[in-house]
Amino acid sequence: MTRFALAAACSLALAACSGYGQSAPDAPERPGSVAGERQDRPFQVEQVTRFNEPWAMTFLPDGRLLVTEKPGRLLMYDIDRDLSGEITGVPAVAYGGQGGLGDVVLHPGFDGNQLVYISYAEAGEGDTAGAAVARARLVLDGSGGGSLQDIEVIWRQVPKVTGQGHYAHRIAFHDGMLWISSGDRQKFDPSQDMQSNMGKIVRLHDDGSIPADNPFADQGGVAAQVWSLGHRNPLGIAFDAQGRLWNHEMGPKGGDELNLVVRGENYGYPIVSNGDHYDGRPIPNHDTRPEFRAPAITWTPVISPAGFVIYDGDAFPHWQGSGLIGGLSSQSLVRVEFDGESAREAERFDMGTRIREVEQGPDGSIWLLEDGGRGASGHLLKLTPAGKG
Repeated sequence: MTRFALAAACSLALAACSGYGQSAPDAPERPGSVAGERQDRPFQVEQVTRFNEPWAMTFLPDGRLLVTEKPGRLLMYDIDRDLSGEITGVPAVAYGGQGGLGDVVLHPGFDGNQLVYISYAEAGEGDTAGAAVARARLVLDGSGGGSLQDIEVIWRQVPKVTGQGHYAHRIAFHDGMLWISSGDRQKFDPSQDMQSNMGKIVRLHDDGSIPADNPFADQGGVAAQVWSLGHRNPLGIAFDAQGRLWNHEMGPKGGDELNLVVRGENYGYPIVSNGDHYDGRPIPNHDTRPEFRAPAITWTPVISPAGFVIYDGDAFPHWQGSGLIGGLSSQSLVRVEFDGESAREAERFDMGTRIREVEQGPDGSIWLLEDGGRGASGHLLKLTPAGKG
């Protein structure tokens, strides 16, 4: 692959290089033109390589990347050598709509146990599906690839339902606990139904067992997994330096949200939302039902948030403690500033392409994955401070 830097290219140039409708991901690339410098962005963008419908990524301790492709491939990408190798052993995924292979994260003790966690859409009986999370040992080979071994499914959405939307299935670790965002699967009511773990934020031990101090543990069943409820399609979860959990989620027609996720709280969907149903039916706003916890930020028009990190690197020192959110329909990178339990949008950078994933590199650089769309490739992008190469 040819690697080239785009020195703060304008959004038109980035759109032209976004990979939609171009050659297959393994085909050689040619540098796109630079239409001029963008003085309003503190970073320069390098297109590093491309993947087929990339969805998530995480760095290994040695600096290599694990990247998921939605149709079902897990890849190891060696940035220094510009080489990709496949990791075999991924379970069969229910690919279609918003379903497929999703998130990938490392166990906090990865150096010792080599455990990785993946989320994916899993087929059920008939025409049903649901999100699942599995863990496995990552065994690498000498050719740049490897395999998942001793794979074990440790969590599933309950029940499996029809449709191909709102799996969410983002994963995070904090204080040794496993956190999973579980979407409502476009079924609305499960977000408030404690007999379902859909439309919830879930907290588990690393083996999938349920902590005794979860807020609804005494109810048993899937309710015992639940940390918070009333969510719609939470596609990003991250912890700040004080240990507070934040999530963003797509609203319906309007009303995308950033929430401070608090133990046992109900965020109100679908009873309240700052957006409306797609068929035009209104949904009461959050301020009409104060018993439900209101978002810290809402966006109308929407940004379609996807991917989320809270930055703590040195490359962009003025961004330390900021949330960085990818935007799909907004084709943006959104920076959020926090002040205790409140938050505000501080900046929005036009990327000229749909951003699916955001990750922080070991050196403090910022890495993005373009949303390739069905059957299309998406670039891996590296953001470094402007003027520093």
